Amino acid sequence: MKHKNLEKPLLDIKDLSFAYSSREILKDINMELFKGDIVSIIGPNGAGKSTLLKAIANILSVKKGNITIKDMNLKDIPLKELAKIQGYVPQNYNSSFKINVMEVMLMGRKPHVSWSVTKEDLKVVERVAEYLGLQSMIQKDITELSGGERQKVMMAKALVQEPDILLLDEPTSALDIKYQLEVLNLLNNLSEKENKLVIMVMHNLEMAARFSNKLILLKSGKIHSFGEAEEVLTEENIRDVYEVEVKILKDDLGFRVVPLKGI
Repeated sequence: MKHKNLEKPLLDIKDLSFAYSSREILKDINMELFKGDIVSIIGPNGAGKSTLLKAIANILSVKKGNITIKDMNLKDIPLKELAKIQGYVPQNYNSSFKINVMEVMLMGRKPHVSWSVTKEDLKVVERVAEYLGLQSMIQKDITELSGGERQKVMMAKALVQEPDILLLDEPTSALDIKYQLEVLNLLNNLSEKENKLVIMVMHNLEMAARFSNKLILLKSGKIHSFGEAEEVLTEENIRDVYEVEVKILKDDLGFRVVPLKGI
């Protein structure tokens, strides 16, 4: 996967820290990410992965440090404008309301709508539905869909915002292997062909290495390692962060992480 060598980062994080009450979750996070990057945030439970993603999404308000998007301070971007720049896909979506796929997707057009839905809004929805293969279920109630189908609908809702940045919290966690591959291939296409910055929280190290051009390995709220899979997924790093002895094997498909024993 090629890195798009741009002069300025799309997303620039400097000296970011975050705490719940007195408990510090993120500490001194620094990174630059570019259009066309597909980035996986990895690390053990409690490392701060979802917290970092939510800080970037402005769901959590950061008191210390700075997040810059398109040379603008995240705190200074009006919410409606921010929704045009980045889309956030939560880990799970459960709704008890009767709402169909079309209506969910149209919710993603809200930042672009002045008074009522236009032909252009409907064209965007139609294009995204076709891209994600959702045409056959566009009138289905969201509660009738499988977990994998719901995940694709939430991706569709984010994509109709037409964002430059797509943020996903464990997009494959509840999916079987078929939907995992389908979702990750779609994200790969978005980064490579549509030049979007994709940032996702991942638990599966092998999938993260295979479908990302950068990995962020967190340990206790700090960046332990940041870079390409070869630099981040080493036996030493995994031992240090996950407290597990592993054997790293490489073949034509990428990395295989073989757990040996805990330490």
